[in-house]
Amino acid sequence: MTITRRDLMKASIAAGTALAIPSVLRAQSGLAGPRTVRMVMGADLSVFDPIFSTAGITAYHGLAIYDTLFSLDSKFMPQPQMVGKWGVSEDKKTYTFELRDGLSWHDATPVTAADCVASIRRWSQVNSGGKLLMERIRDISKKDDKTFTIELKEPLGLLIDLLASVSTPVLFIMRAKDADRPATEQVTANIGSGPYKFNHDLAKPGASFAYDRNEKYAPRGEASDGYAGGKVVNVDRIIWDNIGDEQTAFAALQAGEVDFVEGPPVDLYPVIESDPNLALQVLDKSGYDMCLRMNFLQKPFDNVKARQAMLHLIDQEALLRVTAPDPKYGRPVTSIFGNTTPYSNDENTGWFKKGGNPEMARQLFKEAGYAGEKVVILQPANIAWIRDAAQLLAATLRKIGVNAELAPSDWGGLVKRRANKGPVESGGWSIFITNDSDYLQGDPTSAIFLNASGEKAWFGWPKNDEYEALRAKWPDVGTLEERKDLARKMQGIWWDFVGDVRLGQFAQPIARSKALTGIIEMPQLVAMWNMQKA
Repeated sequence: MTITRRDLMKASIAAGTALAIPSVLRAQSGLAGPRTVRMVMGADLSVFDPIFSTAGITAYHGLAIYDTLFSLDSKFMPQPQMVGKWGVSEDKKTYTFELRDGLSWHDATPVTAADCVASIRRWSQVNSGGKLLMERIRDISKKDDKTFTIELKEPLGLLIDLLASVSTPVLFIMRAKDADRPATEQVTANIGSGPYKFNHDLAKPGASFAYDRNEKYAPRGEASDGYAGGKVVNVDRIIWDNIGDEQTAFAALQAGEVDFVEGPPVDLYPVIESDPNLALQVLDKSGYDMCLRMNFLQKPFDNVKARQAMLHLIDQEALLRVTAPDPKYGRPVTSIFGNTTPYSNDENTGWFKKGGNPEMARQLFKEAGYAGEKVVILQPANIAWIRDAAQLLAATLRKIGVNAELAPSDWGGLVKRRANKGPVESGGWSIFITNDSDYLQGDPTSAIFLNASGEKAWFGWPKNDEYEALRAKWPDVGTLEERKDLARKMQGIWWDFVGDVRLGQFAQPIARSKALTGIIEMPQLVAMWNMQKA
């Protein structure tokens, strides 16, 4: 009889050992009070600047302490947030924005148009949609303390959509003195104008971070709707507890020491569903696309044959059994435009085969001239699905003769290391696994996975000029059918040069106490306003 990890987990929980785990929180604070929400996020916060980093946890931090010019409502339509009034000239080339009343920084100074101009310029250095915007801009300038304009060389109908995009890095508005620096230089002040203040005194890097209600924040008058409307804070403090061990995090949730666990391990779904005090909740209904990013700058994946080998090697069903064994939470994805967007298509997907094609992968590595070079796979120990997927990937590569080596760390360590463009001998990397919202794959101007501009692209730095020429046409295509046709052409090229490899799509529920309600259900980011705790 084979005893699986799932069997062991069920047995241990049935025996009550989950609750017997020594508490990491009880000695410090006891149960979370009614005006405090304690959350265990899926990664440790190690980078605080949401423009410097595209990490999801950094964007969550940004959403708490900063504000945005526009936000998406529950129908994914952009709505004014910091902007009070805006208009566009008859020739569609000049946009004028006026900030709403009541905006101030956490240091009590007023938010000004100059802050917005500096923030847009910095964001546009690293966000794909922002780069497109800057290519079309003639000038962006402050008119008075509350008003600024964007003047375009030619009309850009997507302008407001780009400003409201939740593709990381998100356009969070920072003080001009923070934003007046390159996007490659981190901002460390953590002073925004958003609904929460970062509590520097309670910050315990590696252990916990605290966010206090910004009593001077003036929410919009509209009802909360997605990320738009009034950002009303109903609790006094949010604490993020960094609990790397999944079973300990679950025990803390059961004991009432934490209220929320992001990305609980799939083994625990049935247990959570059977607990009368706990609930699973899917915040992003469109789900996430798992993606394998390869380093285009270093061997062996600087060779297209090696990248094609990975495309044939991957067995999506096997990976989904690790990451989303319940079919209601996972399925394969073969389109770079995801499964749920209008542009999902089957162009050039003949490589997809149930079970993968290891022999084809072995042959393609041989044609690539692979000579036993070390293939380093970054493996975050504190994110269960990536950790397990990386382990399965390493074993699969070794079976076809590839010298695969896991490089374990926490997610923060992975985020730092993936920026290294050098060879593995100098601390570089070959592969890492990540995910992005399926919803975002419908916008190739902003989706970080869909940029193939080389060293200006996202980590992995894929490059293909023919594909990029087609992507550049996207903002100017007028109809849905024309965009669908363009999407097929783009995908046909992508799967030839293999800009990345998709590993499947999954919806990842959070686990929460039933006393915690009002959590906003939107893709990509976790918002901390609107929550209530009984």
